[in-house]
Amino acid sequence: MTQPPSQQPPQGGFGAPQEPPQGSPPPAAPGQPPQGQPPAQPPQMPATPPTPPPAQPGYGYPQAPGQAPGYGYPQQPGPYNQPGPYGQQPGPYGQQPGPYAQQPGPYGQQPQPGYGYPQQQYPGAPVPGGPGSTGGGNPFKGKPAVIIGAAVAAAIVVAGGVFLATSGGDDDKKPVAQASTDDKAPSGSPSVDEGDGSGDGRPADDDLNAGRKPGEAKVLWLQKNDVDLPRNGADVYGPWVVGDTVVKGMYRAVSGYSVADGKQKWTLKLPADMCAAPSQTTADGKIVIGVKNGTTDKADCSDLQMIDLNTGKAGWKKSIKKNGIWDMMSDISLAISGDTVTVGRTSNSNAYRVSDGKELFGKPAGNCQPFAFAGGPKLIAASSCRTDDIDNPQHQIQEIDPATGKPKWTYRPARGWEIDRVYSVSPLVVSLTQSEKKKWSILAIKENGTLRSQLVGDKGDKFAPDCGSAFAIFGKSLDGCVGVAADANTFYMATEPDSSGTARTNKVVAFNLNTGKPKWKAAAPAEQIVKPLRMEGGSVLLYVEAGYNKGGGIATLAPTGGAPKMLLRHPESTAQIESSFYNAKIVYADGRSFIASGRVSASNDKEELETKTMMAFGK
Repeated sequence: MTQPPSQQPPQGGFGAPQEPPQGSPPPAAPGQPPQGQPPAQPPQMPATPPTPPPAQPGYGYPQAPGQAPGYGYPQQPGPYNQPGPYGQQPGPYGQQPGPYAQQPGPYGQQPQPGYGYPQQQYPGAPVPGGPGSTGGGNPFKGKPAVIIGAAVAAAIVVAGGVFLATSGGDDDKKPVAQASTDDKAPSGSPSVDEGDGSGDGRPADDDLNAGRKPGEAKVLWLQKNDVDLPRNGADVYGPWVVGDTVVKGMYRAVSGYSVADGKQKWTLKLPADMCAAPSQTTADGKIVIGVKNGTTDKADCSDLQMIDLNTGKAGWKKSIKKNGIWDMMSDISLAISGDTVTVGRTSNSNAYRVSDGKELFGKPAGNCQPFAFAGGPKLIAASSCRTDDIDNPQHQIQEIDPATGKPKWTYRPARGWEIDRVYSVSPLVVSLTQSEKKKWSILAIKENGTLRSQLVGDKGDKFAPDCGSAFAIFGKSLDGCVGVAADANTFYMATEPDSSGTARTNKVVAFNLNTGKPKWKAAAPAEQIVKPLRMEGGSVLLYVEAGYNKGGGIATLAPTGGAPKMLLRHPESTAQIESSFYNAKIVYADGRSFIASGRVSASNDKEELETKTMMAFGK
């Protein structure tokens, strides 16, 4: 294991601090790491955060668990007093030393941050205790507002803007794969509740393509929920596209549907609730999911089930052995890299071979323990190191060998900075936060584990990558963020909408990964919002959200900027349906786009079975 050499960080960075509310505790003193120098400090411009309206809890709110986190739990940002990502903030640049290793000096005194949390008053949304999930829609859509245990949605001031951080029982029955009976086949057309106001205003026998204009894509199919869910509703995992099948998991089943017509091809019943899933599958379409080890409130997310998503057949299954009293598995995070699936959680971790379930490595020796991983072409581990001050944590990030768990290099940020998300594993782009001071920074790290740059945003730009899992209490997913993309030398990130009402729009900012500075900005189509999904053929693949009487779609943005080029324009006539998906997840594959709800929840059984869950577009 090697430590990075001393390096000179760039100037500035994301993360201007906010003023604290009355009675808030002072921030912890900054640590004294051994390397680097702090950035220059622009003058501070104080601001007073507005007071948000109170959240209105409603039917179906899951209850917050009461466990306390143990050793190794990544500290979550605390509450703040600003509604959503539009809060006022001081200054255009970071007012503090960055999260890279640095020497103590005259920059140690920091203004205190503000506190609070964003409010959620969206119909059918998850509620206090409900997990967040990656989604589309407006910036408030699908972002629950209430703290769960130590986890909390946090607004972090970003380079003149705000970042919304959004993380024993029954008999063990084997999963059973079942073919579709068509008794509850996905609907080919939308339907509405008659007379109770819960529908979308369209007749039940509506032809979704009747109003399609020249150049617009076809609606391939639309399906609604056919599962009787518990009172709290259920999260939706996926969707994953494997060949000619699109797959999603929810509650106690994983189901595969034809990409062409949406008909159910197979369903794998689970003995208990599905509770975790990686953001991606193996190259051959296999996945490992987390299933609770019982159906009572005391059940843990400690059973692993491998599934071949091509066929819906269940493979190996095993339970994660608890490793000591602090091995808490209320929440776990899963990531896949090659033929390895990792299981991250508080102060413990494991890795298994996806193909046969063999354990490859477990909890490493030493003072630093991984709590989460990011998968894909490389396997990245985020670790928390034991310290004598829980309020001043020490994190580190490593690239590890997927087969052995041995680190290839280690990068250790300054004390107090926590690994929050991994926006890209290759090139490596990492988000870090300072919980107590409400600061945020994005670092690019070289292939050898040394600092490449710290990103510095322009004054007035506000960013809010949508990363889901906002309310993971012990586990924390590092990858799977929407609104970001990266190629070898550039990082692309969407801004928050810069206006309200029907005219809301935003832009994509491209950052030079070698300097950390913005290269260019590209505006979204008029009165619409764009979110980068990934790189596609050298260009940035974007989801264009449906707007007021404007269909959404899939577009590309050249690496040199300019105007987005539409690949698949969704019909204007179905814009209202497209924008109604709660916490929407977007997938584009082989010329088709899929929009899936991130959570299904309703106020009664009738409305629950009318909830639209997935929609597909194609040519």
